Amino acid sequence: MRRRCGWLSSLFRPRRAGRALPQPDPQGPDSEPKAVDKLSASDKVVMENILSNSDFSEGLHLWQPNSCHAFVAVEGSGYHYGVRPHSGSTYAVLTHRTQSWQGLEQDITEKVTLGTEYFVAAYVRVHGEVHEPIGVQVTLKLEEEGSSTNYLSIARILASQERWEKMEGSFNLTTLPRRLVFYLEGPPPGVDLLIDSVTISYKKTEGSASSIRGTENIILNYDFSKGLHPWNPICCHAYVASQWSGFLDGIRGNSGENYAVVSKRTEHWQGLEQDITNQVSTGTAYVVSAFVRVDGNVQGQVEVKGTLRLQNADGSTHYNPVGSVVASKEKWNKLEGSFSLTNMPKNVVFYLEGPPAGVDLVIDSVTITCSRHKQSKEVKVPSGAETIIKNPHFEDGLKNWSGRGCNICRHEFTAYGNVRPLNGSYFASATGRVHNWNGIQQEITGRVQRKVLYEISSAVRIFGSANDTEVRATLWVQEYGRERYVGLAKNQASDKQWTHLKGKFLLHAPFTQAVIFIEGPPAGIDILVDGLVLSPARKLQAAPCPKIENVLYGTNLLHNNAFTRGLAGWSPMGSCRLSIQTEAPHMLSSILKDRASQKHISGRYILATNRTDVWMGPSQVITDKLRLHVTYRVSSWVRVGSGGHGRHHVNVCLAVDNNQWVNGGQVEADGDQWYEIKGAFKLEKQPSKVTAYVQGPPPGVDLRVMDFQIYPVDRKARFEYLKEKTDKVRKRDVVLKFQGSNAVNLLGSSVRIQQTENSFPFGSCIARHNIENEDLAEFFVKNFNWAVFENELKWYHTEAEQGRLNYKDSDELLEFCEKHKIQVRGHCLFWEVEDAVQPWVRSLQGHRLMAAIQNRLQSLLSRYKGRFRHHDVNNEMLHGSFYEDRLGRDIRAYMFREAHKLDPSAVLFVNDYNVEDGCDTKSTPEKFVEQVVDLQERGAPVGGIGVQGHISHPVGEIICDSLDKLAILGLPIWITELDVTAENEHIRADDLEVFLREAFAHPAVGGIILWGFWEMFMFREHAHLVDADGTINEAGRRYLALKQEWLTRMNGNVDRQGEFKFRGYHGSYTVEMDTPSGKVARSFVVDKDSPVQVITLNV
Repeated sequence: MRRRCGWLSSLFRPRRAGRALPQPDPQGPDSEPKAVDKLSASDKVVMENILSNSDFSEGLHLWQPNSCHAFVAVEGSGYHYGVRPHSGSTYAVLTHRTQSWQGLEQDITEKVTLGTEYFVAAYVRVHGEVHEPIGVQVTLKLEEEGSSTNYLSIARILASQERWEKMEGSFNLTTLPRRLVFYLEGPPPGVDLLIDSVTISYKKTEGSASSIRGTENIILNYDFSKGLHPWNPICCHAYVASQWSGFLDGIRGNSGENYAVVSKRTEHWQGLEQDITNQVSTGTAYVVSAFVRVDGNVQGQVEVKGTLRLQNADGSTHYNPVGSVVASKEKWNKLEGSFSLTNMPKNVVFYLEGPPAGVDLVIDSVTITCSRHKQSKEVKVPSGAETIIKNPHFEDGLKNWSGRGCNICRHEFTAYGNVRPLNGSYFASATGRVHNWNGIQQEITGRVQRKVLYEISSAVRIFGSANDTEVRATLWVQEYGRERYVGLAKNQASDKQWTHLKGKFLLHAPFTQAVIFIEGPPAGIDILVDGLVLSPARKLQAAPCPKIENVLYGTNLLHNNAFTRGLAGWSPMGSCRLSIQTEAPHMLSSILKDRASQKHISGRYILATNRTDVWMGPSQVITDKLRLHVTYRVSSWVRVGSGGHGRHHVNVCLAVDNNQWVNGGQVEADGDQWYEIKGAFKLEKQPSKVTAYVQGPPPGVDLRVMDFQIYPVDRKARFEYLKEKTDKVRKRDVVLKFQGSNAVNLLGSSVRIQQTENSFPFGSCIARHNIENEDLAEFFVKNFNWAVFENELKWYHTEAEQGRLNYKDSDELLEFCEKHKIQVRGHCLFWEVEDAVQPWVRSLQGHRLMAAIQNRLQSLLSRYKGRFRHHDVNNEMLHGSFYEDRLGRDIRAYMFREAHKLDPSAVLFVNDYNVEDGCDTKSTPEKFVEQVVDLQERGAPVGGIGVQGHISHPVGEIICDSLDKLAILGLPIWITELDVTAENEHIRADDLEVFLREAFAHPAVGGIILWGFWEMFMFREHAHLVDADGTINEAGRRYLALKQEWLTRMNGNVDRQGEFKFRGYHGSYTVEMDTPSGKVARSFVVDKDSPVQVITLNV
């Protein structure tokens, strides 16, 4: 008797920090068993079975039943209950089983060797009291020196009474145990296990060793022994260094006496090329390798890439990355990759490129050889979906795949009972999982490139649980000094059907290793994978700017909204009853204070009674009145009636085609007064029916609705108003007084004013890994003057495990910002939402939690004292209460007080979302004001208000109203996390312009921070300003155009007083003027301290 204690994980791959790091195959990802590395024409690969008596033709010789009874059923003695063998004339039967682990075993200690991949197959079925398929598995028992014994599950299948099932798996040992036993087990006690045709095979080469030869290299003069012929430098200089001519800086060749040096490079794409058009053909997989290094003025490591230039007959040119490596000055580095063509271009040119301008590229031993393995799936280059996954559909067994801390098996046609492949004939499974990160993996180093957008697609399902569970595709990358896990795709998977994982990713930083894997379910649940495709994403053509016509701006879409015609046009949602009532005058006093409301309010309202569900209320169909891509503003006054106590949620909702519900705004209301709902919406797809209605209070609570309006917003008219407002808020009058030797003769001289920078803070969030993208970093530095770190300063990042501090990423980001003179906001010291608190902090209570808070404050603020201009102290306190629930109400103010003591120079902010658009009753401007006042009364030095700004279909008047309400506190308001989402980039640009103009024109707003700008590195999808390939889209162009609009340019002449007067935005300027002695240029700054600024310039 023994209990399962898992498998010997150290035998297969080590683990660190809860994750299994990918281990290189000792033979390389593409290699076969060493015996067949090189084959001659007379060689033949055969599969040799190491099991003795695998078909039980010799009875049970060398087989042992494991604590149960066994016999061999043969034709002469009669088959077990009439069951015929799958093949041959015999099979084994295991009976009298009292434990699931009891089965049949064979000692294979002397038959296995290290580094060899063994393929396991067996046909099995069961007999007994069985009503559904049950699991059978193959296991290795590994007995180590001493007393330890470990178990490795290598294959599993669901078996039935009705037919034989083929079970398949594989294993590869890196160390040999003292004793190795192979056995089959699994069914419940009392169920007989039937076994036929068991094999453990490996690939063996038969043939003459003398005929082994290498694979032909299609690169001519691969080792530069013939100089540079037929290589060509690309717009730069190249020469061959050799033992006779003298090596470069003492660098010796990697494998011979010569190597090429590419110098005088002024662009990163300059390098060395060779035309291989006549050496390649379609349908063939080619393997690329080269040894490279760099020389010159270079610090650290830089990327070197192998690339194909494909010139087509129609004149178009495409570039296909085929491999890359991070190279240094200190040693030779091997670049590896592969490619395959299915359509033949006019010319195919292979070249090496990559290091920055001014850095020499050194090259040795370039090879391009035909792969021995035919690709299982064709790819089209460059326009098709080229998958960089090898053996993506398991047609070549489990080649190139490995288990990530567990075992993997391939299944043909059917397995796991009635599971069939979704596509093709095979799928793979990851079994014996004891951690959620266990799964199936493939190393893709050299095949995936940085700064390229990729798409991933995979079909997955689970086995071993009736409940749906999350399955994830993840990428592990080893960057310089750090490892990183990138989430690619996730979905809920079941044991009933295949589910698709789909996603995209983009890598910014150079990396040395990349592994993709499928993971996620809890321990004990198998992951089934039917193919994995990873390919460069297709560049989709941007949708055109939509045409918006026949819109009556400012006109209410709702018929009879004043109820002058009774209930005409209105109908109840559900079984509630509607009636028209007239409000008492004293109840309208709060509404009539607003002049804009006076002309609409008649006092009549619609009353909904007999409500038996929350969604019941007055409604109206508005389908024919709506226009796509138009932003509609929603406004309604509501009051709840009898039947309830306290405040209740009331909201305007739109039912779109009865399967989509759009929030048009909400409020908390009671029966004491009328409350205004403010909201907005926009439809992007043509609906068949749209119904607007008011809902929300609990069943039994009456609902009153007055002055319900839905009307299209005239943004252009609003923009004209905002331009005038911006002129007053963001500009000042400036008088330039000229003095000096030339001043007396300046009358009438021409003056040219150019503002070089607006001093208003425009910023963005950045992350440590994405500033490694040179294009992204350049755009950021050029177009923003403030920054905030996406995650690097958050507590769960700096102290994921208690006591293990990690400030490396935040240190490097801060140094980057300071180098480029960019101011930085600190985000965030704490986060009040429980889901954002790391597990070890959630486990603390009382004084231990308080001590952790104090350590966090002391650690971060003492380290960065004076370097962050702002700090978000406790993020999203309107939406969470983790610390307050555990430590009392004063803990929030305590955080502010202590933070101010530790870093008095930093302005301390509250920060929250959904404050600006009327869509969230938890975070209204009124509640935000109440929160700040409460903090101040408790001694918290609140210095600013952070409005995050994650918004869709913004309406300027609603945003302005929210900002006005917050401004009553007299504190600066910052838009701290702005993103605007819309799939159509033109609509996204329009929405972004609405928010930017509204915030820039408001006097209380002190700065605007975007929550990212580059595709794939945004909090919300379809919010980016720059596409993944670096193309600035319409939203990005609109942002840049507004920044240009908010710069002052002025030409004129010096007046009789020797002055030049203008009105300009705050910021830095240059002035050029013509003087008798020539042109003179000076610089000056316009600040915002007084209405008129007089600046004296010496000329």
